[in-house]
Amino acid sequence: MPSFIVAYVTYIDAFNRAIGRFMMYGIFLMVGVLLWSSISKTFFMPSLWTLESAQFLMVAYYILGGAYAIQLNANVRMDLFYGEWSAHKRAWVDAFTVFFLIFYLGVLLYGGLESMLYSLEYGQRSRSAWRPYLWPIKAAMCVGFVMMILQAISQLMKDIAVIRGVPIK
Repeated sequence: MPSFIVAYVTYIDAFNRAIGRFMMYGIFLMVGVLLWSSISKTFFMPSLWTLESAQFLMVAYYILGGAYAIQLNANVRMDLFYGEWSAHKRAWVDAFTVFFLIFYLGVLLYGGLESMLYSLEYGQRSRSAWRPYLWPIKAAMCVGFVMMILQAISQLMKDIAVIRGVPIK
C-alpha cells in the first residue's frame, strides 16, 4: 500500500483510539451528575441542570466514541454467515458495505451541520427550565460524525489492503 495511505490509517486510528479511550471515562462523569441529581433531590432543592446535562453527556459519550467502536469492530452485524467466511471474503463484503455507512454518516453530518448553524445563528436554547444553548452538543455531534467518516475510510483502506494481500497493521 502507498505510504500516504498507511500514514492516514495510522494517524486516524491513533487519533480515534485516543479520543475513544478518553471518552470511555465519560461514564464516570455521567454517573457523578446523576448521583448529584439524586442527592440534591433527596436532601436539597432539586437541580434544574442535572438531567439535561446527563443527556448531553450521554450523546457526547456515544457519538464521540462511535469512531473507536468502528475501529474495534464493535458494531452490530449479523454473524450468521460472516463469522464462517475467510478474512479475504469478509474484507470484500466490508469494503462494499462501508459505502452505505459513509453515505449514512454523510447525511447525518449534513443535517447536523444545518442544525448547528441554525442553533448558532438564532441562539437556540433548550425548552427546559435550565435553558442551555444547544449548539455545543450539536457541534460535538458533528465532530463525532466526521470522526466516524474518517474511521470508516480508514477501515475501507484496511479492507482493500487485505483484499490485495498486504494487510495494514
